[in-house]
Amino acid sequence: MQYARQITGRGFVFALVALCLFAVLTGVSRAQVIAFGASNVAGEGVSIDQAWPAQLERLLREKGYQVHVENEGEAGDTTKDMLDRLDSSIPAGTTVVILDYSGGFYNNRKFGIPYDKGVADMKAIGARLRSRGIKIVPEITLRMPENLKQSDHVHLTAEGHRQFAAKLLPWVIAALGNANSG
Repeated sequence: MQYARQITGRGFVFALVALCLFAVLTGVSRAQVIAFGASNVAGEGVSIDQAWPAQLERLLREKGYQVHVENEGEAGDTTKDMLDRLDSSIPAGTTVVILDYSGGFYNNRKFGIPYDKGVADMKAIGARLRSRGIKIVPEITLRMPENLKQSDHVHLTAEGHRQFAAKLLPWVIAALGNANSG
């Protein structure tokens, strides 16, 4: 029985090594893109498929980019919350972070957190990402027109998410470069 477990373990290791070698030899690469922020990143009020990170991933794939856009939006996050979960939400191998510059500040105001504290938190987030070699694309849904927001005048409608993903597309492509296109 113990011998069978060793073979299974060795077989697993062999299969894992073979898969990694195949990816290297065939040039298969996937950029890791993280959408990081608060409720508009998370897709508050729309389905996860309608949120801009999912729509951006589809647009990138249509352009030949083999990427996954991971949605790391958390409704209600302040800038401190974002800073506190930065390392656990953005794994090694991340190429680009689309960083929410508006949601955290909006939530800070709701909780009475001073503007200067938010600025310091966002500077710390940016510095940590840059120190890891991660490119940052700013996400500011606050600037989207009112007709693309829900009745709360904060969160994007499904059409707002669609248009925002289209606006982000050229910025994310520029950050990715040609290395990850098909």
